[in-house]
Amino acid sequence: MAAISAAAPFVARDRDLRNRALVRGWLYVVLLVLFVLVLVGGATRLTESGLSITEWKPIHGIIPPLNDAEWQEEFQRYQQIPQYAELNKGMSIEAFKSIFWWEWVHRVLARGVGVVFAVPLVFFWATRRIERGLGPKLSGILLLGGLQGAIGWWMVASGLVDRVSVSQYRLATHLTLAALIFTATMVVARGLAPHSEPAADRSTQRLAGFLVLLALIQIYLGGLVAGLDAGLSYNSWPLMDGKLIPGDLMILEPAWRNFFESPKTVQFIHRLGAYAIFAAALWHMIATHRRQPGTTHAHRATLLFLLVLAQSLIGIGTLLMHVPLHMALTHQAFALVLLGFAAAHWRGTKGAYPLPNQIAVRG
Repeated sequence: MAAISAAAPFVARDRDLRNRALVRGWLYVVLLVLFVLVLVGGATRLTESGLSITEWKPIHGIIPPLNDAEWQEEFQRYQQIPQYAELNKGMSIEAFKSIFWWEWVHRVLARGVGVVFAVPLVFFWATRRIERGLGPKLSGILLLGGLQGAIGWWMVASGLVDRVSVSQYRLATHLTLAALIFTATMVVARGLAPHSEPAADRSTQRLAGFLVLLALIQIYLGGLVAGLDAGLSYNSWPLMDGKLIPGDLMILEPAWRNFFESPKTVQFIHRLGAYAIFAAALWHMIATHRRQPGTTHAHRATLLFLLVLAQSLIGIGTLLMHVPLHMALTHQAFALVLLGFAAAHWRGTKGAYPLPNQIAVRG
């Protein structure tokens, strides 16, 4: 009996680790679907396809037109909005189908990621594989996903009446919330992974977290750039409009509008954001190697800086090439890779979540 009692904590620990591996694997699948979803969303924006479906039908909307009559009906609805009248008048039904499919795939993926998240969550909860303290985190991510669906339609609705494209404010909000959901999922998944080293010092943790925040802000700014088509002008670097600091940055009144509605100002602020992330990542790498040389934390800080450098080069190339679709999507994809790694690195500096039996012992 004594031997069984002594072995009980080890049995419980092995069970907890197995459960964590299952939950972590599921979250990595969710991250993959989210990654694809954001890329398809980017392609939808870049191909001006986001307004091709003018209704929001969360359930029935998953069924596309199945015959010529249904295609004509869908096309006629699109012909009623300003984008068709002002930009695409005379478009053929075949051209309409090409933009329709981008938006349809985007919406189906959005519903799909909800299923991929919600169904396993219910299963893991019902089979008691969700440990104490993890439930609120996962429920919060699920609620953010539901909110994202509503914001997606709020964004589309902004382009159906008085505009030929969606509001840059709403586009940036939609993109940033997607990035926040991606970040939260990565942080939870990383917190469930084994950590080979103790947590880093507080300064390293804070700077790693600051880099995640900077990346999220930069993605928001990127959403504004995309919403204003600001990358299609001033396609030079390091000078912008022939200067390091271009003129006419504050021509709109009131002044705050320039930071959200002036393509020139928004692109310039996005450039400054890139410089800030580059400097912060460089300092983080140097400081971590000084404080904790030879550790996994230091190695990750180096890789994070290299990712920032690569993303900077991709961004410059995208700008100089006048934003071709493949480069723009590469830039967006790498932004998610960078954000995901930064989030995982930040969680890694803090160490894994305590196992349930560890919590019990501490209590």
